[in-house]
Amino acid sequence: MKKTINGKEYNIKPRANLWSADLEGAGLEGADLFWANLEDACLKGANLEGAILQGANLEGADLRNANLYGANLQGADFVNANLQGADLEGAWLYGADLEGADLRNANLWGADLVGANVKNTILEKKDVVVR
Repeated sequence: MKKTINGKEYNIKPRANLWSADLEGAGLEGADLFWANLEDACLKGANLEGAILQGANLEGADLRNANLYGANLQGADFVNANLQGADLEGAWLYGADLEGADLRNANLWGADLVGANVKNTILEKKDVVVR
């Protein structure tokens, strides 16, 4: 699917190469970005609710205040990504690589982090709720 975001046309599809793309504030709810390359992309404030980002490369991406509610992020690479204030409620992060990611003030309620790499992930005590 072709979509114009911030004045530029992008091809939103599985395995898309969106390296360093400016997708700030984009409405990408339910988008299929399976194995897409979003390395260093700006997704600040983007709506990715229910999106499929399984196996996607989001290394160094800016996802501040992004909505990833219920997204499939299984095996995704978030190394050094900025997820401050992101909504990850109910997201499936099984096996995701979050090494060095900034998750301060992120909503992780009900997120599945089984098998995820959280080494050196930036969290504050108040961000962690164990029930």
